[in-house]
Amino acid sequence: MIMDKRWFFYIAFSFLLFASCNTKDKADSYENIPNDSLTAKLTIEVFDSMALNIVDPNAPIEILAKGFYWSEGPLWVDELQAVLFSDVPANKIYQWNEKDSLTVYLESAGHTGEENKDSDKGPNGLILTRENKLLLCQHGDRRIARLDDDLKKPQPQFITIADTYKGKKFNSPNDLTMDRAGTIYFTDPPYGLPENKTGAIGINGVFKVSPNKEVSLLVDSLTMPNGIGLSPDEQTLYINQSDPNNPVLYRYEIAESGVLENGKVIFDFRAFAKDARGLPDGLKVHPSGHIFATGPGGVHVISPEGKHLAVIKTGKATANCAFDTGQQYLYMTTTDWLMRVRLK
Repeated sequence: MIMDKRWFFYIAFSFLLFASCNTKDKADSYENIPNDSLTAKLTIEVFDSMALNIVDPNAPIEILAKGFYWSEGPLWVDELQAVLFSDVPANKIYQWNEKDSLTVYLESAGHTGEENKDSDKGPNGLILTRENKLLLCQHGDRRIARLDDDLKKPQPQFITIADTYKGKKFNSPNDLTMDRAGTIYFTDPPYGLPENKTGAIGINGVFKVSPNKEVSLLVDSLTMPNGIGLSPDEQTLYINQSDPNNPVLYRYEIAESGVLENGKVIFDFRAFAKDARGLPDGLKVHPSGHIFATGPGGVHVISPEGKHLAVIKTGKATANCAFDTGQQYLYMTTTDWLMRVRLK
């Protein structure tokens, strides 16, 4: 998750929301969302015919729920038949499904302990393990953690997967992905720290955690690593960089030894940043190999070679996205909204 001066945004946006609703439990389902001029601007623009294999330029972009501080980390969960997503400054995870619409799924989800219930350093990226366990990036606790409870009606009980590298605490783990062998890859920018300043670890790194919880540093040269995802064959790692001075998408080859090689920029978002809201943030990789990368203006569909195929225009700074099972829908967290669009 990121925007320019992210924590300034949190404070300013939270103040406006407090003034208008005077409550932190302000999120609403789609029934209360008007069809205003902003929703009319939600469109899909296609730049290359390859995109037509996976996106429908005429598909409506739905607003499912609204009223969040900074929605993040969407994850479709088959067992719940629902999408989970974080609201970072609210320290909560929400659940949305067709039957019950919007409900609070878990509180104190990123900064644990009753005393931190109202912390603005909440959860961010979410994934499921192959054993159907929920993994979280926790800003307040500055770790990768596993939910130590059942997925249905859970309590905020967690087991630490990784929280240090060479004895130093991570900054604030942001987004994560996992390969079929159980290795976790994650980014660690400083957005959960005061003034977005790097902590004692001294770098904004990209790390991996082996199944036996051994932490390895993969990249220490990126200024603001953010969204992260693996190619379908797990030979390539994609990383979105949310640096406003260098907003780009990187591609790395994963060597047999596990190190990253031949890193290169495959897409530069600067041309879009001039006129649209947001920066490169979360991403997901479609089974076709194409990358759905959030960036200025919405969700950009980019080929593995870096060709710009399409953009799903959300009208807002967009933090992350996720597919449901079968890739029928793409769910998008866009500032204070949860949205989705039907795919082909």
